[in-house]
Parts: sequence; structure tokens; C-alpha cells
Amino acid sequence: MIVGIPKEVKQDEYRVAILPVGVEELVSRGHKVLVQVNAGIGSGLADHDYLQAGAELCASGEDIFKRADLIVKVKEPMPSEWPLIRPGQALFTYFHFAADQKLTEAMLNSGSSCLAYETLRDSQGRLPLLTPMSEVAGRMSVQEGAKYLEKPQMGRGILLGGVPGVAPAHITILGGGVVGANAARIAAGFQADVAILDVNLDRLRYLDDVMPPNVNALFSDRHTIREQLRRADLVIGSVLIPGARAPYLVKAEDLKLMKPGSVIIDVAIDQGGCVETSRPTTHREPTYVVDDVVHYCVTNMPGAVGRTSTFALCNVTLPWIVQLAEDGVDKCIVNSKALRDSLNIHKGTVTNQAVARTFGLEFVA
Repeated sequence: MIVGIPKEVKQDEYRVAILPVGVEELVSRGHKVLVQVNAGIGSGLADHDYLQAGAELCASGEDIFKRADLIVKVKEPMPSEWPLIRPGQALFTYFHFAADQKLTEAMLNSGSSCLAYETLRDSQGRLPLLTPMSEVAGRMSVQEGAKYLEKPQMGRGILLGGVPGVAPAHITILGGGVVGANAARIAAGFQADVAILDVNLDRLRYLDDVMPPNVNALFSDRHTIREQLRRADLVIGSVLIPGARAPYLVKAEDLKLMKPGSVIIDVAIDQGGCVETSRPTTHREPTYVVDDVVHYCVTNMPGAVGRTSTFALCNVTLPWIVQLAEDGVDKCIVNSKALRDSLNIHKGTVTNQAVARTFGLEFVA
């Protein structure tokens, strides 16, 4: 099979979808790997690293899309890439379809097979391809929140950990999954006062057991959320319903409860955001202000730390890329429940129920 690795074209995206060792593994199995020139440069991986591993370098993304049977990316195809996708071609990347109807329609019209990292489930029901980027985003959310709480960034002028005689910041984390747990650990290390909210009592009991004493695990309901918004200097939204659009836990009118200069980091923005006033932003223009509350809603947070994120992502994607290259999509979705779960669109049909429900489209099992 011909596997293509184009350079990411999303703004400020520095990750790459495969490491040189991944190229070597595929080539050793008889596959051809096409890598676009400078695809790995943002992650500190030079073209000669890929050449030595056996890749063929291509000058343009157009050439890769034209020749490859399987396209492996990090982020969803951008509009400039949509016309390059062929019927029968397979794409393996983060799609987050439920947050983008135009992307969904474009992929349906392309006739391609779209396998989404974020809906692939392993035998234990976990999301192994989402986990490492959720870990990165959770940890980043606290350091970004700390930065935007500074007064020059329009924040309240709050130091997360305070100092002797001055109280630390209060951080509210909405969602106790991988993102939320990682955010809570980092926030606790800053010596902030942390509350992490979730609706799963078993998860809350676990978090209560493993978190430091300055992290309180609370049941998430509208009363608790509003109470926390009144107290919060920093709110981190980390809600996830796999494949589906994130629910709004913070309504537009709720912002009036918050302190002027407080900050929202909506990590759920990839799935539409869990704050009603959230809208996608970029690393170059990461924030905006609504009702005196700073919003940070960057859709590719881990892309800013490309080297860390690339290695973390490629460590978990490579076995699945190898399986797709060895067996092809049609065989994989029959023999592998994990890859079948990752299939969101297949040759003009929606094969993920949550995506179909989001846009009122026909679902084909």
C-alpha cells in the first residue's frame, strides 16, 4: 500500500503524523511511504531522517493525495485539501465531525473512508488515540490559564499559587476525564485551590482518592456549576461525549456570574465547546473577551508543543497505521472492532451514530 503523510496546513499546527521509525516499520513490510518535504520540521524532524528511514519525499501535498491509498494526518483536512481527496481513498486523522458540518458534507461528497482517531476504542472501551493529546491539552490548559490571568493579557492579575498571606487562585474544571484529571494535577502542583466536577460518582470517588488535598471532587449539576463560576478565577472546560458535540455546561448568561478578568479555557472546542460563548480561535489570536471574561478556545492546543505532541501521538497511532496498510480499510472494519468504531464516514455514508444524529443524517451501521 502507498501511505501518504502530507504537511499539516492548519494554522500554527506543528505536529506530523508519523515518526521516521514508523516509516521504517512500514517500509520493512513492503509498503511505500510518501512524506511531504518539511512535514516534520515543526517537530524537529528533518527530511533526511525520513529519507534514511526509507521514505520518498514529495514536494507537494497534491502529489501525496494523488498517489496515496491511505492518507495519515494529525488534523482534519482543511478546505484547500478537500478537492484533493479521491473516492475510495482512506484518511486516518482527528476529524471531530460533530463540530463541523461543512467538513462532514465535504467528506461525504468525496466518497472517501474517514477513520477518526478520536472515536477509536480499544478492547477495554478506552480512547487510546485521544488520550495522549488529552493529556497534553489538559496540562497545557493550566499553563495557558496562568498566562492569560496576567493583567497584560486582560486577566485579573492573579498568580495561580498566591503567596504567603495572599490566597491562591480558584480553578474550576468541568469534566473529570483525561483532560480534567491532567489539568487538576498540574493546577494542584501550582498550589491553586481546585474543584473538579463530573456526573460520574465512581469517577469522582477515584479522583478523590488519587488527587492532592487541594483538589475537591464535586458532583456536576447546574447549581454547583453556577456556584463555582462565582468563585472561579479560571474555568477549564474538558467535557467529552465521544463523536458527539459537547454539551453547553456554561450558558451565555452565566458569564455575568463570573469575576471581571476571569479566564475560560475551553478544551472541548474541538467538539464544539462546552461554553455557549466559545468560538474557535488560533494560536496567533488565541483569546477574545465576552462580558469581561477572557475566552481561550484554540482548536489545536497540542500543536503548539509539536515535538512532545508528535512523539506522544505517533507512539499510539503506529500499530493502527500498520494494520490499515497491511489489511486495507474494508478488511480492517470487518475484523477490528476498534477500527470499525473509528470509521465515521465510509464511501458517502455516515457510519457514526453521534455524527448522524448531530446533523440529522442517515446512519448506516
